[in-house]
Amino acid sequence: MSDHWPDIPYDAWANTCTALHLMSQVVGKVRLAHTPWVNHSWHATFYVTPRGLSTGPIHHDGGCMTLTFDLHDHCLIAENADGRRESFALGPMSIAAFTEKAGELVRNAGAAFDIHGAPNEIPDATPFHEDTVERPYDASAIARYHQALLRVDRVFSTFATGFLGKTSPVHLFWGAFDLAVTRFSGRDAPEHPGGIPNLPDIVTREAYSHEVSSAGFWPGNGAGQPMFYSYAYPDPDGFRNASVCPDGARWDSDLGEFLLPYDEVRKARNPEETLLDFLQTTYDAAARAADWDEALDCGIQRPRRPRRART
Repeated sequence: MSDHWPDIPYDAWANTCTALHLMSQVVGKVRLAHTPWVNHSWHATFYVTPRGLSTGPIHHDGGCMTLTFDLHDHCLIAENADGRRESFALGPMSIAAFTEKAGELVRNAGAAFDIHGAPNEIPDATPFHEDTVERPYDASAIARYHQALLRVDRVFSTFATGFLGKTSPVHLFWGAFDLAVTRFSGRDAPEHPGGIPNLPDIVTREAYSHEVSSAGFWPGNGAGQPMFYSYAYPDPDGFRNASVCPDGARWDSDLGEFLLPYDEVRKARNPEETLLDFLQTTYDAAARAADWDEALDCGIQRPRRPRRART
């Protein structure tokens, strides 16, 4: 994979990004409907693949199915364990039309299509079947976004190797449409106040049931431009005043997070190291402020080198 990080200015594809976000919610809810609950909603996410975004295996009454947004050939694919493979082309369409096509696709692959019919984590959300305005689909912008995801996924996955405690997969949450990786101290957290638009508080409180240091990437929907973020819950005293790297990182009081513009990483001499610095220094700041156990840290690991066990 080329080391070039693509330019993905949000304004140029904002409407297409919104369409892809809503499409991902429809498909993500299929996984949610068929999969037993896993801590912190990890059972509902997408994973970055060389061709796009995948649900991974979804076990259902008719077998096992995977749903994939192929962002190279621009289609949604359903594959079942009995060999059935169904797909339809992605392009300009309404969310209502996409929902109808996705439902037919899932049923033809042998699974039930019985989902909650409205978006989550979006204010004033329109139910999918009532969202009849045609949405644009800029295939070239989506392809560049996917190339950015591949590079971010690689760095996030590298960062995840430096921690011995409980760590999430690197996965994309379709609620806020962010790619994220989260570390846990192992301690309980105070009850989250909830209040996220169109998301039951019980879901939010389960997601934040334990202390976290979390980092992620929005394509632009969270901050008006593609952005990396890092936060801690609960927010420990002194965290927001910490000195973090690189120079372009800043604390956002409204969001309660450290932010780093994607372009600061893209234009850096070494984008991967620049992003790793942001991830590591913001985590270090959270861990110090909240007095996490230092024995959880093990340093970034490398291929073919087994991690040394503690003696």
